[in-house]
Amino acid sequence: MGSKEPAKEKREKRLQEISLLRTIPYSDHQRWWSSETVAVVTGGNRGIGFEIARQLADHGLSVILTSRESSAGLEAANVLRELGLSVDFHQLDVLDSLSIKTFAEWIQQTYGGLDVLVNNAAVNYNMGSDNSVENAKNVVDTNYYGIKNVTEALIPLMRPSAVGARIVNVSSRLGRLNGKRNRLEDKDLREQLANLETLSEELIDRTVSTFLQQVEDSTYTSGGWPQVNTDYSVSKLAVNAYTRLMAKKLSDRPNGQKIYINCYCPGWVKTAMTGWAGNVSAEDGADTGVWLALLPDQAITGKFFAERREPAFSNKGVALWILLGNESNYQANGTEIRVLALPIYLISRRRLFFCYIFKEK
Repeated sequence: MGSKEPAKEKREKRLQEISLLRTIPYSDHQRWWSSETVAVVTGGNRGIGFEIARQLADHGLSVILTSRESSAGLEAANVLRELGLSVDFHQLDVLDSLSIKTFAEWIQQTYGGLDVLVNNAAVNYNMGSDNSVENAKNVVDTNYYGIKNVTEALIPLMRPSAVGARIVNVSSRLGRLNGKRNRLEDKDLREQLANLETLSEELIDRTVSTFLQQVEDSTYTSGGWPQVNTDYSVSKLAVNAYTRLMAKKLSDRPNGQKIYINCYCPGWVKTAMTGWAGNVSAEDGADTGVWLALLPDQAITGKFFAERREPAFSNKGVALWILLGNESNYQANGTEIRVLALPIYLISRRRLFFCYIFKEK
């Protein structure tokens, strides 16, 4: 019990910090988006997806909420519209190639493209300590191939922008290659997936195919796969690797046509997917995804984040600080206060910090 308390207190303190950051509005010169900016959120009818859609719309973007079930998606979109938010709905089943094609054509015809894509649609059939792989194929197909197929269909529709289009993949710490307690046991495979020189779409696909074949053969327990929520962990491992691979592929795009892609872990969120047993609210779980979607003009791509920070895999490397000042003015007890926010990205520790300087105007 004693060893868990510090971690719990640390998490709660960080979530409090994030809640405070959400109360600080974006300054005018930091807001690169407008009401004409189009954001697509898959699986947006409930939970984290619904909250991401709400927060993006609340920031002034035009949001397209998608859902496999039309009735659930329409109801969710209507709830947000009643709040005065700009939210549209279209049916999308990420497992259905025709549904993806129809959605892409509708986006092109209705909006002329999109600027932000949040791949949130996912499934998980295990609760608590359960670790069944009965639905492994559906988990991998939805969580990995669904993201992959939607992303590849919509990238050609992402509109040119001076600040770059954004793709955010909702993932999980369970899919980290270097997790201490839940990782691939095959060291060579870990190194191949971690090395951008050897990482490829074929390698990722072969990895998940091998897992699914071993599930079918009932040999997966001796295959060295993650031991916690195995099918979900493998699917998210593939998402994390695919995010890094796509960042590399997209890095050669010319200025004005850049696309930045990152993934993040929302935490153990109190939603239907966790049986409402999580310890993070949907609002907090959505926060980092929204933050990544709205990052100012910084070339941060191919990274994995949690709680607005990139978990450190290593402390090696040369320190590189990237600063961008954002000012906002406030009234406090009759005195106007200027707040200067300095986001600092430290490459050697792979974390994004914020320094806030308060001064009387």
